[in-house]
This record gives sequence, C-alpha cells and structure tokens, in this order.
Amino acid sequence: MMTKKKSELTRSHILAIGRELVLRKGFGGVGLKELLEQSAVPKGSFYYYFASKEAFGCALLKQYCSDYAERLDALFGWKGNGRQRLMHYWDAWLSDGNTASLADRCLVVKLAAEISDLSDNMRVILLGGVEDLIRRLTKIITEGREDGSISPSCIPEKTARSLYSLWLGAAILAKLGKDKTPLDQAMLATEQALSAPGSL
Repeated sequence: MMTKKKSELTRSHILAIGRELVLRKGFGGVGLKELLEQSAVPKGSFYYYFASKEAFGCALLKQYCSDYAERLDALFGWKGNGRQRLMHYWDAWLSDGNTASLADRCLVVKLAAEISDLSDNMRVILLGGVEDLIRRLTKIITEGREDGSISPSCIPEKTARSLYSLWLGAAILAKLGKDKTPLDQAMLATEQALSAPGSL
C-alpha cells in the first residue's frame, strides 16, 4: 500500500513540476533532461510513469482539466444569482496582485496553437476541457436568464462560446503585450453583453 502511495506521489510531483515548466516555456520548450533534473527523478523512473513525452503531455492535460473543473465547481458554487456567479468566474481571470490569475495559469492560452499541430491526442484532451467549461458557462447563463439577472436575449450556448472566445483572445493579447488592458476591456464587454440585447 505504501509503495502505491509513493508511486502516486512521485507521478503527481513530476506532473506538478512539468506544469510549471510548460506554463513558462511551452510544451516543445521543455526538454526531458530539464524535466528530470527539476523533478529530481531518474530517466528510468520517468518512463515507468509515462511511455513517452506525448504520454506525459496527455497526463498533464488530463490533470489540468480535472483541477480546472474543481476550481470551476468552487467558483460557480459561490452564492449569488446567475450573473453574479458568472462574473465571479471572469473576476478570477484578473490578477489581484497577490495570486496568479486564471489567465496567467491557463494552459489553453499557453498551448492551444502549439499542440494543435504537435499532438492530436493532446489537442482532443484540451478541447474536451474547453467544451466542459462551455457547458458549465451555458448552464450558468441559462440560470441567469431564468432568475432575471441576465438578459433574455442572450442565447446561452452562443453567449458562452462568444464570451469564452472573447476572454481567450484577450488573455493572449494581454500576454503578448504584457498589459492587462485587453482583459479589462473583456470585462467591460462582458458586462454589456449580459445586459444589452443582441450584443453577442
């Protein structure tokens, strides 16, 4: 039993170190040698847990999507009407200066373009995480329409996809320019979209 526990801890440790490296350098920018050195595990141990670097990447993204889903449960479980709960999520995309924002920690922002050309298996996993998020956003928007906090002109799934695309693009521009203005503008546009008919 102890061996299994240690095995799981080692695997989780490699994935945690790997996530930090990938967030900084991208998937292609992280070499196996660096990952092993940073994780303090021998090469043989890595291949005990992962058959290849792509298998490691798939495991990394599965864990990321699972962790993200747990964070969504906490954010969307926040008390309030549909609009308030939705805006609570977008607030998390902005850094408060003390903790990293969702935008800064987002592997979709970091990897979407890279892995789409690199690994179809990784692409499908990341896409599945995005689709899960959009389903959750759709649900909150539907609830907001029902409680009157979101404009009835907002079509839930269409609005969810449009808003996510808006924020994803804003996060990329913010990263590119090292300036959070695009995220602030996305917040303003989101507020307007949830109130004004036909905005999205």
